[in-house]
Amino acid sequence: MYLTQGLHRSAATTPNSAATVFGDRVRTFAEQIDRVARLAAGLHSIGVESGDRVAMLAFNSDRYSEYLLAVPWADAVLNPVNIRWSPVEVAYALNDSDTKVLLVDDTFGAMVPALRPACAGLQTIVYCGDGTTPEGMVSYEDLVSSHDPVPDARRSGDALAGLFYTGGTTGFPKGVMLSHANLVTSGLGTVATGQLLDDASILLHAAPMFHLADLAAWVGQVMLGGTHVMVPFFEPTAVLGAIAEHSITDVLLVPTMIQLLVDYPALSEFDTSSLSRVLYGGSSISAGVLERTLARLPQARLTQAYGMTELAPVASLLWPEHHVGERIGSAGRAAPHSEIRILGPDDEQLATGSVGEICVRGGHVMLGYWNKPDETAAAVRDGWMHTGDVGYLDADGFLFVVDRLKDMIITGGENVYSAEVESALSRHPAVLACAVIGVPDGEWGERVHACVVLADGTSPTVEELRDHTRSYVAGYKTPRTIEFVTALPMSGAGKILKRELRDAHVAKDALGASL
Repeated sequence: MYLTQGLHRSAATTPNSAATVFGDRVRTFAEQIDRVARLAAGLHSIGVESGDRVAMLAFNSDRYSEYLLAVPWADAVLNPVNIRWSPVEVAYALNDSDTKVLLVDDTFGAMVPALRPACAGLQTIVYCGDGTTPEGMVSYEDLVSSHDPVPDARRSGDALAGLFYTGGTTGFPKGVMLSHANLVTSGLGTVATGQLLDDASILLHAAPMFHLADLAAWVGQVMLGGTHVMVPFFEPTAVLGAIAEHSITDVLLVPTMIQLLVDYPALSEFDTSSLSRVLYGGSSISAGVLERTLARLPQARLTQAYGMTELAPVASLLWPEHHVGERIGSAGRAAPHSEIRILGPDDEQLATGSVGEICVRGGHVMLGYWNKPDETAAAVRDGWMHTGDVGYLDADGFLFVVDRLKDMIITGGENVYSAEVESALSRHPAVLACAVIGVPDGEWGERVHACVVLADGTSPTVEELRDHTRSYVAGYKTPRTIEFVTALPMSGAGKILKRELRDAHVAKDALGASL
């Protein structure tokens, strides 16, 4: 199967049904397939050839959906860019992937002056906003209107569909290569049980569409033929307004977004009765938020997805009926397309209840890391993706994630790698040593917290260090809190013992709460 297959089916069977809704703009499947075929021709006209990488840096819109379809239609490779990255991070991903064309909207067009001199291989920038096309850019709408449709390349199977960059433990992101089969397997596997999406679904894209979690829902919806409704970004009033106006049935959110919705003071003023399914991921949902969600959105059934970019991205699902008792703290059971094992240090399979590395196998496992064969070989062994997460399976096959080998922090549903933040923070001349950890946070799930040892004779402020770090990494990766310490706990091998830092922070919070 291939990414555009669902569009062909919908255009043939329900051509006059709404494919996308963005603001006041509604496009049918007949209109969408015509625009996608013309946009693919437009991409060819500006030099895009088979296998070329085409990136998009933009907020959610109907044009984002067209981009996701037109690039594979043109036999090129998707490269959705993280909208929360700094220009330095964006430039790295564009250069590493040798991206030829970049699409930007009104907001991110402001980043172009910084990207052009930093990205020698970037040949063309396409403006996909609704205003006047800036000088030096090509108009998205001109690419659509001034070209005749071209046939769909219909690449499928193991053909590379996209590069999806994930945070890097060495300070730079890695390009995860996902095939058409990877994406379709995960998308269809996620909806295979019938508990998520159907051909009558109206799916709201409120989470960022560059993110593979939302893209997995997008793939499932494209294959089934439902309607996509987009809001530019998550904001409670806009999301609740869209649910009420368009009778949204399905939405993907991270727990932080769910909390903001159910605790929104004006929630009762919006008609949310159509919302029947909420898919969430990034972290488990707290008992308090779950209770409030079930009380305030009683008709909505919640499903949690666990996975990672390298798994396109879904590995396991916690169904609505399992959001009870101890199972609410689990990541559910293996999705229909997925096989999960817990392996020991010698890749031996561990017994039920034993803690080890979570490993996953299936048709959704990535092709590999772009230009990183050694890291690919280390991550995928005998067909098993070694996630770097530590957990166990109970007797009923429920997966419990208990730690992260790679010290990944999940804040507001976004992955933050501590080594990347430490690399940025340590560039400040006053920082002698530092360790970045994730600590519990009621709003964000986890927050980025830094423990810093200062060089003698220096006294930078917390805000000075935060501003310094923000100049190298995205704002959400910047430590929300910083504490100054005299030393960091070290192992006999000279490694920082981050677990001791986390435990000390939790103990300090507990002591403060009891006083």
